[in-house]
Parts: sequence; structure tokens; C-alpha cells
Amino acid sequence: MRRIIVVGCQGSGKTSLSRNLGQKLGLPVVHLDVLYWRPGWTASDKQSFRTRVTDAIAGDEWVVDGSFSGLAFDITLARADTLVVIDRPRWLCQWRILWRSAFDRDKTRPDIPEGCSEQFDWKLMREAWRYETERAPVIEAERVQYGADVPVVRLRRDRDIQGFLDSVHGR
Repeated sequence: MRRIIVVGCQGSGKTSLSRNLGQKLGLPVVHLDVLYWRPGWTASDKQSFRTRVTDAIAGDEWVVDGSFSGLAFDITLARADTLVVIDRPRWLCQWRILWRSAFDRDKTRPDIPEGCSEQFDWKLMREAWRYETERAPVIEAERVQYGADVPVVRLRRDRDIQGFLDSVHGR
């Protein structure tokens, strides 16, 4: 595994797993949120975002945090050798989003774009609640279309994630 994509609902643990994989395997981590969002949580235009993603994964080794299906998943999936899908209960994702927005407001994180701060957002909560019925099917359809032969690892619980991390070996 040298080109890994980690996908899942907001609050599922994508960023933590991506960071941990990057550290353990000695791979750079590409946070798609950082490439997409401009200061003040302003969305990028599609073409400039796709260009930044293409440049970020030009190397032979990386971990991509997120899918951005419909915008850039086709680009990353075409180069990936592993897709990790975190499938958590929506109540847990909701709880983590609430916790983060309440207690992580002043913390800096590598996955938060410059000029953007952690904040409570009803739209994000709605998206997380509907992820399983609205986003997951789109991600799966794009996976089949652009990377049907990319091996998929599905993780549901903390022990699954830890077992997966324990099973991977750095250089």
C-alpha cells in the first residue's frame, strides 16, 4: 500500500486514520479539505481544485484524506492501490462533529484549511446524517466506475481500525 484513499462520513475518523497511516508508512497525507476550501470556508472552483488534487498526488506515495466524489474522486481513485472505507454509525459521527465544534474551536489541525476555523454547521450535520443514503451510494458508484479493481478495506469499529493499523508495515 503506497497510494491510499480513506473515505467515510464526516466525523467517522478519516483524518485520524489518514494521519496514522501516513506516520506509520512514512507517506505524505493529502487533506482534500485543505485543497478545496479557501479562507472563510469559501468553495474552490472545480477546475482549480482538480488541478491542485492532480498536483498533490503526482508522486508515487500518498494517503488521501477524503473522496470529494463528483469533484475529484475519479482522479485519486485512478491512481490508488487501496481504498479504505470507514463505515461508522451516524449517531457516532454526529456526536464527534458536535464535540469537535464545541471543544476544538481553537485548535489548529493539518486538515483545516488556512483561514477557516472549526465551527458548528447545520449543513454539515445534515450531510453527516444523510451520508449513508445520499453520499455513500455516489462514492460506491464512482468506485465501481473509476476503480473497480482497487482493493477495498471496510472498517466499522475502533478495533477494526486499530487492527488494520497494526497490520500495515512501514518500509
